Amino acid sequence: MLYQAYELQRSWLNSASAWASMGAEMLSSPANPLSHMGIGSMTANALDVFAHATANYGKPAFGITEVALDGKIYSVIESTVLNRPFGDLKRFRLEGVDIIDGEATARRPKLLIVAPMSGHYATLLRGTVARMLQSCEVYITDWADAKTVPLHEGHFDLDDYIDYLIEFLEYIAAQSGTEREKPSRPHMMAVCQPSVPAFAATSLLNQHRSPASPDTLTMMGGPIDTRESPTTVNDHAMNRPIEWFRGSVIATVPMNYRGAGRRVYPGFMQLSAFMSMNLQSHMMSHYEMFKHLTAGDDESAQATKDFYDEYRAVCDMTAEFYLQTVEEVFQKHSIPNGEFRHKGEIVDLKGITHTALLAIEGERDDISGLGQTKAALKLTPNLDKSKKQYYMAEGAGHYGIFNGSRWRNKVAPVVEEFITAHS
Repeated sequence: MLYQAYELQRSWLNSASAWASMGAEMLSSPANPLSHMGIGSMTANALDVFAHATANYGKPAFGITEVALDGKIYSVIESTVLNRPFGDLKRFRLEGVDIIDGEATARRPKLLIVAPMSGHYATLLRGTVARMLQSCEVYITDWADAKTVPLHEGHFDLDDYIDYLIEFLEYIAAQSGTEREKPSRPHMMAVCQPSVPAFAATSLLNQHRSPASPDTLTMMGGPIDTRESPTTVNDHAMNRPIEWFRGSVIATVPMNYRGAGRRVYPGFMQLSAFMSMNLQSHMMSHYEMFKHLTAGDDESAQATKDFYDEYRAVCDMTAEFYLQTVEEVFQKHSIPNGEFRHKGEIVDLKGITHTALLAIEGERDDISGLGQTKAALKLTPNLDKSKKQYYMAEGAGHYGIFNGSRWRNKVAPVVEEFITAHS
C-alpha cells in the first residue's frame, strides 16, 4: 500500500500545484490591479514557490548543447550507443574535435562516467559531463527508472551492475583507435555510490588481463570502507538488520507503470531521506527563493528552481540491487574485508596492477565521510605507489566534489592531470 498511498498524495499535490501556479499567474498579471499592490505581489510569489515545491518532476534532459574550449565554442553531439533494459550508455562528443570531417578520431581520452544509481537520474551529473568534455570524449551510464522496466526483463542486482560496467568498458575500448592511431584504453570515473561496483569491475578486468581494463579509475566520495568516519547514512544502514529494510522500505510498483509488480526501493523514499537530513537547509532555500522573487531577483530565484528541478526528479531502484548494496557495502563491509564476490568469484583487489587509482573526497561530505574513499588506496598492495593519488577538496560537501564552481576550478583539473599522466 506504500506506493499506492504515495500516488494518491502525488495526485492531490499535482492538483494543488496547478491551482497555485494559475493563482500566481493571475495575481502577477499586469491586467490585475492587485499585481501593483504589495499584498498581490507577495501572494503571487508565495504561490509560485508552493507550486514549484509540490510539482511532479519527470526525467530531465542533459541539455548540453555547446562547450567552450581554447577560446572557441564547439557543438556537443549526444547519442545513445548501447541500449540495455536497466541502463543505456550515452556518448557526448565535440563537433570539430572528436569528430572531424564526419570521421571519429582517437585524439582525446575516452572517459566513462559512472552515475549513481541512488534515486536520481544521471542528469544530476550534467555539470560533471560538461566540464570533462573540455578534455575528454565522455560516456555516461544512463540508468533506467526501475518502475518503467517490465518484469519480463528479469532482475538487476549488484552483480548485474558490475556486468554492465564491464560491457560498457569493453564497448568503449573497442571503439578506441583509428586506422591512423593505435588503440587506447578507456578511463573511468565513479561518482559516489558506484565507486564500489566500479572498483570491483576494475579488479575483475585487471585479474583477467582484459584489454578493456581502464588506464585510470577516479573514485569520488564513494563508500569503499564505511567504517572510516561513519556518517548518519552509514549509521542508519548499520543500526537495522537487512530484514527491516526488506520489510519497511521495499514496495511493489503499481499497475499504472510498465514495471507493474516489480519490487523496488522507491525514489520518493530516497528523496525523503535526503531531504530530512538537511530539512532546515531546504526550507531556507525556498524561503530565499521567495525573497529573491519579492526583490525582483529572478535570476537567483531561477537558479534555485533549476537545482530543485533536478534534485526532486527521482527514480526507483530494484529491490535486489538496493538490498544487496546495503548488506554488502554498509553492513558486511565485504570490499575492505576481502570477501566481496561477483557471481561466486572473489574480487581480489590485489589483482589491480595496471589501473591507476585516484581517490577524491570532500572535506565536509556528510554522506561519505573522510577516509571512506581513500581506503581504496590501501586495499591495492600490488599497485605501484606512483599509480595512486589522493585529493581532498577543501570546503566541499558531497555534491561540491562533482558539481559547481569548486568542481570546475579545483577538482576537475586534478582529474584531468591524473588522466593525462596515466594515459
